[in-house]
Amino acid sequence: MDNTGRVAAGDAATLPAAGEATGSTDRAIAEVEEQFTRLFNQVSTAMRDRAVRIHADLQPGGYKLLTTIVRNGPIHAGALASMLYTDKSVISRQLRFLEDIGFVERQPDPADRRASFIAATPEAIEKVNEVRAADQATLYRGLRRWGEEDVRRLAELLERLNDVTR
Repeated sequence: MDNTGRVAAGDAATLPAAGEATGSTDRAIAEVEEQFTRLFNQVSTAMRDRAVRIHADLQPGGYKLLTTIVRNGPIHAGALASMLYTDKSVISRQLRFLEDIGFVERQPDPADRRASFIAATPEAIEKVNEVRAADQATLYRGLRRWGEEDVRRLAELLERLNDVTR
């Protein structure tokens, strides 16, 4: 049995409760899972591409960190770690690199002189916004071909999915 068959067949931990839909519903769920795998692979590739478009040596994790800082404004490193569900030591290494290439700077926290805020530099904000605008244009071009009803339906389904995965 290949992995698709194993997923569809389930095991004791994944079998649906008595009375729940099985069979064709499970096969449809396996298809959704396969599409997520393809989507996540595309997102991973796109993250690497975006990172390189910002700076030749920027890694995808650094790109994610930088875009979070740009989107949220000055922020404490601990808050970044919580937001990105990662260890503070990982954040520290990435921040050091971003500082070295001139994309972030530390600003003193007036409420706590021992702490500092991390802020994106104007150059970083400009580069991130350029990359984001290009990617957004691609998304809009593609989804405009779907029509409003399909795009609204996608948004509704994604909202439902977000509620399921909480």
